[in-house]
Amino acid sequence: MPAARHDAVADLYLAHHSWVVSLLRRRLGNREQAMDLAQDTFVRLLRSELPAPLREPRAYLSTVASRLCLQHFRRQALERAYLDSLAALEPQHQPSEENRLLVLEALDAVGQVLDGLGGRVREVFLLSQLDGLTYVQIGERLGLTVNVVQKAMLKAYRHCYAEVYGA
Repeated sequence: MPAARHDAVADLYLAHHSWVVSLLRRRLGNREQAMDLAQDTFVRLLRSELPAPLREPRAYLSTVASRLCLQHFRRQALERAYLDSLAALEPQHQPSEENRLLVLEALDAVGQVLDGLGGRVREVFLLSQLDGLTYVQIGERLGLTVNVVQKAMLKAYRHCYAEVYGA
């Protein structure tokens, strides 16, 4: 990592960390979670191409932190849905704690990949892959042409491939 980017993130951290924590605390209602997500916000900056110089650092930090917060809420909802579905199972069909954690990790990884898709592309992809709808059915449901559905699916497949294989 270039030293200049590291220094820029360090400066942002010193100047705005407490503000980011306050922002996240208001959204999450929990100081510890806010501290964790604030830390993740700055780690994300270290791993990304930070536009330099930032004209509006708080706006930029707010965007990054808000996206992480949204991912956090999606992960929580996914975990709740999974645990609710497990509660409906007979005790003899309950997975082991180890398998539960493995499934939650896998769901989290899939959720992170899907978070990288735009809303419309994600919706098209899920209707195709989870609901098993044809491109024609997806187009009818969403008011899109088959060509637009095909392009959305191509974009989704490319994104998923790049996320999984780093290409």
